[in-house]
Amino acid sequence: MNEPQALTAFAALSQETRLRIVRLLVRAGPEGMAAGAIGEALGGATTSRLSFHLTHLEHAGLIRSRRDGRFIIYSAVYGALAGLVGFLMKDCCQGHPEICAPALEALDCACGESEAVKA
Repeated sequence: MNEPQALTAFAALSQETRLRIVRLLVRAGPEGMAAGAIGEALGGATTSRLSFHLTHLEHAGLIRSRRDGRFIIYSAVYGALAGLVGFLMKDCCQGHPEICAPALEALDCACGESEAVKA
């Protein structure tokens, strides 16, 4: 990820509703969520307001949409989110890994790993 892409992503995430949408879609996993379910999870956001925020996030490359019958399903773009974290952490440590240890531990979500793999 380059600096202009990071700035676009951060600008998109700097609004409360959009940040909540991205976090919701990250929790939803790769299968994503229908727009209506996102609106309900946000406390009944209006269709036009929700559409505005979803479009903004999609243009920033943080989420994607796909049609499933009558529904539009949105999902997080994990590669873009990882790129954003990578952009922030790229120059971390400068030869001192203990500096970055707390940040790396916070990222350890054990997604799909069994306890045996982690050991």
